[in-house]
Amino acid sequence: MRNKITFPLKQGQASKQAHADFPEHAIYEREAGRQGFFGAASHFHHQHPPTAWSDWQGPLRPHLFECNKLTGNDHSLPWDVEPLLHNTQCKIRLWALHESMEQLVRNADGDELLFIHQGQARLFCDYGHLEISVGDYVLIPRSTSWRLEVIAPLTMLMVENTDGCFELPERGLVGRHAVFDPAVLEVPQIDHEFKAQYSEKPTQVQIKRHGEMTTVTYPFNPLDAVGWHGDLSVVRLNWRDIRPLMSHRYHLPPSAHTTFVANGFVICTFVPRPIESDPGALKVPFYHSNDDYDEVLFYHQGDFFSRDNIEPGCMTLHPLGFPHGPHPKAFQSGQTYSKKFTDEVAVMIDSQESLQIGEHAKQVENNDYVWSWRSSPSPLKGAKE
Repeated sequence: MRNKITFPLKQGQASKQAHADFPEHAIYEREAGRQGFFGAASHFHHQHPPTAWSDWQGPLRPHLFECNKLTGNDHSLPWDVEPLLHNTQCKIRLWALHESMEQLVRNADGDELLFIHQGQARLFCDYGHLEISVGDYVLIPRSTSWRLEVIAPLTMLMVENTDGCFELPERGLVGRHAVFDPAVLEVPQIDHEFKAQYSEKPTQVQIKRHGEMTTVTYPFNPLDAVGWHGDLSVVRLNWRDIRPLMSHRYHLPPSAHTTFVANGFVICTFVPRPIESDPGALKVPFYHSNDDYDEVLFYHQGDFFSRDNIEPGCMTLHPLGFPHGPHPKAFQSGQTYSKKFTDEVAVMIDSQESLQIGEHAKQVENNDYVWSWRSSPSPLKGAKE
C-alpha cells in the first residue's frame, strides 16, 4: 500500500492561490508538477526567471526545429516520411503532398491524426468522401483504407498513435459540449464524388504493420461501399470550431485545452482567446517543470504570444527535466497587460514516454534556441546548413 502526501504545505512568502497575486519582488512563479497538471504540485516564487541560465552543457536541452526548411518530406506514401520525433507510442511527421495519391494506404499499427497546415484536398476512404482544408484535424481510425486527391499542395502534421486510438477527453464539470460540441464533427459521405470513383481497375493498398510495408492488389477499387452504419468513422474537426475554456481571473493550464486523448500522450489546441484581465492574474503561460511529460508545440499561424522569433511551421520540443516558460519579451508584455487578445493557433503534444529526435529534425534544428530566454536575446541565427 502507498499513500501520497496530498495536503498543502507552505514555507516563506507565497501567494494564496496558484497563478495569481504573487508576493512583491518574487514575480516569477514556477510550478513543479507531476502527472501533467493533474498530480501533486508545488508553486515556487523566485526572484529571478527560472529560465535565466548563463550556460548550458549536455544533451538535455530545449529544441527548435525550423520545419519550413525541411527537404525530402514530399512523398506519395505518408510512411516514406521519416518521423521528426518518435517513441513506441507516438510518431510525429511533417508530410508534404503535392500530387494526388494513386494508391490506397492503411495503417495497421494505430490511428493517424492529420492536421492540415497548408493546402486543400479530397479524402476518399472506406467511409466515403470528405473535403479537407487548412486548419482541419482529420482522425483516421486504425486499418482504414484512404487516399488524398490534392486540390492545393498540402503540408500536414501527422501524428500516429501506435497500438492505440484517439478519443475525446472527459469534460468533467463543464459538460460534454464544452470546448467543442461533438455535433461539429463531420464524417465522410457516400455522395456523388464517392460514387464517381467506383472502379473496376486494379488498385493497390499499401499496408503498414510493425513499420513494414505490405502491398495488396485488388482487381477493383475496394472503396466501393454503398453505405455504412455504426459509431466508428473518420472524423474532421476544424480549430475554428473550438471554443476554449477561459477565466478572466486565472490562467488555465494547457490541459484545459486538450482536444484528443491518445495512448500515452495528449493533443491540445491553442486558439485565439482574450487574455486574463484581473489585475492579479498571471497573463502568460507560467514557468513550469512538467516532470512526467515531454512537450511538443507545432506553430500553425498567428503571433505566438509566449515566444519570440518563432515562425509558423516551426516546432519546439521541451523535454522533461528542466523549467521552461515564456520568453522575456512575452513575460514583460504580460506584466504590463499590453496585449489583450491572443491570435495564435498551435498544436501541442504532451508525451509521457520520452521522444527521440529523428535525423531530418536534427538537420533543421536551430541550436541557438537554448539562449532565447536571455533578458536581451540576440536574434536566432538559423538552423544548420
